[in-house]
Amino acid sequence: MKKHFYLVINENAGSGTGRKAADKIIKQLQTANIDYTTFYTDHAGHEIEIVQNLAQTTLISWNTELDIETFPLLVVLGGDGTLHSVLNALDSFDSKIPIGYIPCGSGNDFARGVGIARQTEKAFFQLLKAEVPQEIQIITYAEAIQNEVGLAVNNIGIGLDAAIVNAANTSASKNTLNKFNMGSLSYIFSILKVLFTQKGFPILVEINGKSLEFDRAFLCTVTKHPYFGGGVPIAPVADPRKPVLDFVLVERINLFKIFWLILLLIQKKQMKSKYFHHFQSSKFRIVSTVPQYVHADGEILGKRSTDISFGTETRLFWF
Repeated sequence: MKKHFYLVINENAGSGTGRKAADKIIKQLQTANIDYTTFYTDHAGHEIEIVQNLAQTTLISWNTELDIETFPLLVVLGGDGTLHSVLNALDSFDSKIPIGYIPCGSGNDFARGVGIARQTEKAFFQLLKAEVPQEIQIITYAEAIQNEVGLAVNNIGIGLDAAIVNAANTSASKNTLNKFNMGSLSYIFSILKVLFTQKGFPILVEINGKSLEFDRAFLCTVTKHPYFGGGVPIAPVADPRKPVLDFVLVERINLFKIFWLILLLIQKKQMKSKYFHHFQSSKFRIVSTVPQYVHADGEILGKRSTDISFGTETRLFWF
């Protein structure tokens, strides 16, 4: 079956990586004589408008018994944040509309977690060679206090990692560093700042019919694959193809022990620490009465009290 590629391009992803990747992909498509249409985002949330319009007019559900000459394939060129927005934009449409993805961000945890090549040409060839989409489990969440629902491809965090994302996004030096392709330094500065300022907070976790209470939670992350923060293996056993969630909680400890835990984390030996807790289940509920920053795939949802329930759903990704 032939494909017509509908490219949704965030040129600014990865400090300009999106623009470079798009140029390479378009040349490859022209060389291979493959039909394509490009859509460039030019403001925050533009990808949502583009994708919803495509879903109404062009995109169709995948079915192995489809009897059409050309399949309209949505392909996202951007970072994990762009993919997050696109996935949620499609949520009110058919869940069997497949998504192709060329990772162009600074972290690219989703690609790393599910097995999409992080090099532009290799990811493109994966798209070309694939005959059918793959079923990937994603996170569903429902927040009771704000009455919000949504989807996430990577992880949802409460506490430390969300505070780091917020600090990096609001850093006065971020834009300056991005101009010199040094945006990662802003993230490093934010990590150091938040490590010294983030306090422990009480949470309640409901899992498998049991309620667990933690008085000094520091980092709370629900994830669907092993990685967060640009390749950190926070949950090495997490599997994006199984309908199981991994929940990681780290307790607030002194800085010396934190840096020791980070060293264990790099070596994938964090399970040896008594301050590192790991749980698996198909469903979780987390309640935090003390306001904390919350993020979904690096998108800040706010600083607030939280009552959030998690589950999984299947989505189709073409690679």
